[in-house]
Amino acid sequence: MAAPFFSTPFQPFVYQSPDDAVTPFQILGGEAQIVQIMLKPEDKVSAKPGCMCYMSGSIQMENVYAPENEAGMWQWVFGKNATKTIFVNSGSTDGFVAMAAPYLGRILPIDLARFGGEILCQPDAFLCSIGDVKVSSNTFDQRGPNRNAVERLLRQKVSGQGLAFMVGGGSVVQKNLEVGEILSVDICSIIALSTTVDVQIKYNGPMRRVVFGGENQNMVTAMMRGPGIVFIQSMPFPRLSQSIARGVTSPNMRLRDNPKLLMQILVFSFLAYLVLGSFLLYTDF
Repeated sequence: MAAPFFSTPFQPFVYQSPDDAVTPFQILGGEAQIVQIMLKPEDKVSAKPGCMCYMSGSIQMENVYAPENEAGMWQWVFGKNATKTIFVNSGSTDGFVAMAAPYLGRILPIDLARFGGEILCQPDAFLCSIGDVKVSSNTFDQRGPNRNAVERLLRQKVSGQGLAFMVGGGSVVQKNLEVGEILSVDICSIIALSTTVDVQIKYNGPMRRVVFGGENQNMVTAMMRGPGIVFIQSMPFPRLSQSIARGVTSPNMRLRDNPKLLMQILVFSFLAYLVLGSFLLYTDF
């Protein structure tokens, strides 16, 4: 059985890049983890903005635009971050920087070299990286019969030669799929997967149930066929936020639990308009 790609709490690790540069790191904590990365002079770490927890005095940080993000400008227009934060050790001695998971979950160190240089993931999964790692959004290609559908769902690709740290909500499970092995996973529960996995989207039940059904009813699942590796999370952030909203919302405001409410109202209004229009047309004659 293949060894897992993620570590246990407090376990120290060392990442060796293709040019033999060694970077020690340590994952701390249990439910809400922190990754602490040791940096030699002039070493640097790239991270998602706002995830830094603490760092030594010799570390300098700078927000820069990410040119590899092909959808960066559109992300900026719609309020998304189109930048990344670079942390550089400008001192003469070793330093450190720690990145924190934005919600309860585990941090997964993933060596991209073991995935052929790229991996697909959820848009909020990426935390930080060591080495030459690029994070791009909405980059579709034709490598496989269902690759476009998969990348529209996962919406982010991490590529390059380096170590990428990703976050999974709740408990994290790694599934190593053999050739031809099939695994069915709820769409929201996918953290990341290797590009060798063939994925087909399955709608469970009539389309009207997918449109009008409530949240967390497993209406859409991904049928995955190996070979490849899939990382699965037990508590996706959207599911966590909906559970919190239900707990703090008063009973007379529970309609907000269903984000499809607006669509339901629009469809109902359109059908009512057709019925009323047909009735008035009939009465005119």
